[in-house]
Amino acid sequence: MSEIVELSIVMPCLNEAETLEVCIKKAQSFLSKNQVSGEIIIADNGSTDGSQAIANKLGANVIPVPEKGYGSALRGGIEAASGTYIIMADADDSYDFENLMPFLEKLREGDDLVMGNRFKGGIKKGAMPFLHRYLGNPVLSFIGKLFFNIKIGDFHCGLRGFSKTAFLKMNLQTTGMEFASEMIVKSKLNNLSISEVPTVLSPDGRTRPPHLNTWRDGWRHLRFLLLYSPTWLFLIPGILFMVLGFIASTLLVIQPVIVEHIMLDIHTLLYTASLILIGFQFILFYALTKIYAVENGLLPKSNRYDKLFKYLNLEMGLILGVLLLLVGIFLSFYGISIWKDSDFGNLNPSQTLRIIIPAVFTILFGMQVIFFSLFFSILGLKNNQN
Repeated sequence: MSEIVELSIVMPCLNEAETLEVCIKKAQSFLSKNQVSGEIIIADNGSTDGSQAIANKLGANVIPVPEKGYGSALRGGIEAASGTYIIMADADDSYDFENLMPFLEKLREGDDLVMGNRFKGGIKKGAMPFLHRYLGNPVLSFIGKLFFNIKIGDFHCGLRGFSKTAFLKMNLQTTGMEFASEMIVKSKLNNLSISEVPTVLSPDGRTRPPHLNTWRDGWRHLRFLLLYSPTWLFLIPGILFMVLGFIASTLLVIQPVIVEHIMLDIHTLLYTASLILIGFQFILFYALTKIYAVENGLLPKSNRYDKLFKYLNLEMGLILGVLLLLVGIFLSFYGISIWKDSDFGNLNPSQTLRIIIPAVFTILFGMQVIFFSLFFSILGLKNNQN
C-alpha cells in the first residue's frame, strides 16, 4: 500500500529556474530531517526557462496549470495535492523551506489556517520594498482586520499552511494576487480557526524583477476586501449619508442656517435631500450585493441573512412607500394652495421650496421603496421556499 502523505509543499512557478532547485532541495531536507511523509508540488503556470525539467530531475511533482495568474497556479497545485496538510510559498528563495515545523505543529494541533508573520519573524535588508513594508502591507492588513475582525498582523505573507479540508471549505475563486486575501477572508467567513507564527523574509534570490506589481496588485487586494465587505462598502456609508442628510434637511426646512457669514438656504436643502436618496441607494446596493453574494456561494449564509427576509418583506415596504407617497402628495397640494392664495402669481422661493423640495423628495423616496420592495420580494421567493 502507498504511504499516506501528511504534508504537501506547493510552490507556484513561472520561470523560476534560478531559485527553484534550491527551494526544492530545502523542502526535501525539511521532510527528511523531520521524518515527515510529504510531497513537493510545483504548480507550473507556463514556464519557458526549463523550470519543469529542474523540478522533474529533483523528483518533484509538476502540475501544469494553463490558466494564468498567481491564484490560478496555487489553486491548481493545491487541488492536485494529496496531503492532509498543505504549506504554500513562493519559489523565489525568500522563505526558508527548512523551517516549516512551526506551521506543521500548528496544523497538527487543529488550526485550519496558519499564517506566517514577517513583521514578527524579521525582514532582512532588501527583502521587502519600502512601499510594501511601510504602506501597502500595513494599510491593507489594517483594512482586513477592521472589515472582517481578523486578528493577524500580516495579511500578505506568502508562506502559510492549511488543511486540505479547510481549503475545500474556503471555495476560493480569484485568479490573481488577491488569492492571498481571499484565503484569509473566506477562512474567517466560514468560521475556520486562524493562527500565525513568526517567519523570516529574505531577499528574492532571482536576478529578474518579481511578478508582483505594486500598484496594480495592491488595488486588486483592496478591491477584493471592499467587494467582500458590503457592510463597509455600502451599508455604513449609506447610513452615514442618510443621517447627515436628514439632520441637515430638517434644520434647513425650519429656517435658513447661517454659518459665520455664509447663509445656507434652499439650494443647500436640495443637496441635503439628495444626500438622503444617495444614502438609501447605498443601502439598496448593500442588500442586493449581499443577496447576490450569498446565493452564488461567494459569501456563506448566516442567521442575519435569513432575518433580512423576515423583517424586510413586501407588505412592510409597500406600507412605508405608500405613506411616503401620501406625505409627498399632501405637501404638493399644500404648496399648490399657497400658490393659489397668490392667484398663481409670483412666489417667495425661500418659502415655497421649503415645501416643494420635501414633497418631491418624499414622492421619489416612496416610489423607490415600493419598487425595491417588489424586487426584493421576488429575490426572496427562493429563500421563503427553503
